Amino acid sequence: MKAVVCHGPKDLRIEERELAEAAEDEVTLAIEAGGICGSDLHYYHNGGFGAIRIKEPMILGHEVAGRITTVGGKVQGLSVGDLVAVNPSRPCGECEYCRKALYNHCHEMRYYGSAMRNPHVQGAFSQGLVAKAWQCEKVPEGTSPQEAAFAEPFSVGLHAVNRAGSLIGKRVLVTGTGPIGALVVAAAKLQGALEVVATDVVDEALERARAVGADSTINVATESEKMAAFAAGKGTFDVVIEASGNEAALRSALDVIRPRGRLVQLGLGGDVSIPQNQLVAKEIEWCGAFRFHEEFAWAVKLIGAGRVPLEPLLTGVYPIEDAVAAFEAAGDRHTAMKVQLSFA
Repeated sequence: MKAVVCHGPKDLRIEERELAEAAEDEVTLAIEAGGICGSDLHYYHNGGFGAIRIKEPMILGHEVAGRITTVGGKVQGLSVGDLVAVNPSRPCGECEYCRKALYNHCHEMRYYGSAMRNPHVQGAFSQGLVAKAWQCEKVPEGTSPQEAAFAEPFSVGLHAVNRAGSLIGKRVLVTGTGPIGALVVAAAKLQGALEVVATDVVDEALERARAVGADSTINVATESEKMAAFAAGKGTFDVVIEASGNEAALRSALDVIRPRGRLVQLGLGGDVSIPQNQLVAKEIEWCGAFRFHEEFAWAVKLIGAGRVPLEPLLTGVYPIEDAVAAFEAAGDRHTAMKVQLSFA
């Protein structure tokens, strides 16, 4: 089978790999669609991020959907031919955090396409894949593989919204409208937010945020005065979901959030400094949002029910043979939001 393998910065190859034999509690899949994520782009452009570096050839990808081709003898509820979205998280199920059902904090987590461990955890950008049956969420009839492949990033957005608490009647700010930020906008509207404002520095990204539900958008590079207005009266927003990982966005969030508002940090950008006096004086609740767990099943059901406007976010589909072109396209925020590979 063909697989998309990263050997280092700008060294992406299409290679033949052998498909492992499935166990009794596993299924084999013919992958049909896979979305390129920000972490995939970091591996492609830089060979990793922070201290995490590619040390051996690694198959990329973790946002995938495909059809089941074989079913193990102990598998129930899945059949050959079913279209499924594949949860890329494989927690151990035995550590302290797994026993507390905090699976996204598993000590021994194995996440598709990750160089955090040695040997690396191989990804899912391949024509075939072996997965545990519990990783596979059957997709409702009428859902395309491309839509199903959005389940993983939408799960991240749902988890961030879940961490924000009830949004019914709330005014929400989403800072950073890449693919995850845009899906946070969609999730916030689903969860009953009264108003969602989105910010970014790229007009094209903001246009897509409006297409998935943002009530208004602000380009903070050219319309900073609009953000300043939200700081009046100790702030405007009940909830801020910070999806950019940018220090300036975080500082701005502290200006515009109301006292006792909740700030959910979703974006990653390294070390930042913050004005502690604002955090304390406004009694702001600041919490993180890391990956997801139960939200994956919710994401599949919501996507299958047609309740998530995904069409504005899918800006390109490339055959596996054109993976390099796909990765180059995915890195241009002016023209691309979510770029997927086709493995058919």
